[in-house]
Amino acid sequence: MSAELNVAMPDRIRGGTRQRVYTALRDALVAGELAPGRRLSENELAEWLGVSRTPVREALVRLRDDRLVEIVPQFGTFVSKISIASVTDAQFVREALECAAIRLAAEQVDEQDLVDLGAIIADQDRAHAAGDFAAFYASDDHFHAALCALSGRSIAWSVVQRADGHLNRVRRLSLQVPEYMGEMIAEHRNVVAALGKHDPDEAETVLRHHLRMVLSGLEPIRAEHPGYFQDDE
Repeated sequence: MSAELNVAMPDRIRGGTRQRVYTALRDALVAGELAPGRRLSENELAEWLGVSRTPVREALVRLRDDRLVEIVPQFGTFVSKISIASVTDAQFVREALECAAIRLAAEQVDEQDLVDLGAIIADQDRAHAAGDFAAFYASDDHFHAALCALSGRSIAWSVVQRADGHLNRVRRLSLQVPEYMGEMIAEHRNVVAALGKHDPDEAETVLRHHLRMVLSGLEPIRAEHPGYFQDDE
């Protein structure tokens, strides 16, 4: 691997499929391991992942469609900076779909479902105690995916994930804010409590408030990481 690519990769992909290469690169972009504004080399990425250049090239085209990279003819491929417009677009999609899903979930959730959601929150508690941002982020996704699955409309989570690239980058940066993880866990418990009442209106209200928390911290995060954000104006 080139010495210029100082990115930690937990598991080197050997003989990886196109989807695995795309997922690995998307995860690295969302996590900030490939920093906004960085020029990306197909050769370096292929060496890093242990694959040929072809799946890397194809993944970069998909990531361009996700607005996570920019391909500039004659200049190269660059990691997109975070777009506030894209963040708010993704928030709109996520809020609409998840709030619709939780209304359905509230009508049909059972005791075992509530226990399963509680187990996910326990995982979040452990990640918080360990200061493990990656584990917390994964568990947070698990929680919201489970909410969508309980509605019987699990496709909602797939659509949210495809639109969420820029929003997820902000979510990852938010985890470094003191007390943020603890606040998220408390809000997840409120969501589960509302589901347990089988009250669609309360469940939607609590979840909508929770989902908007990330936007409430957007400006402080932007001020702390100005080089990560683009000027949308």
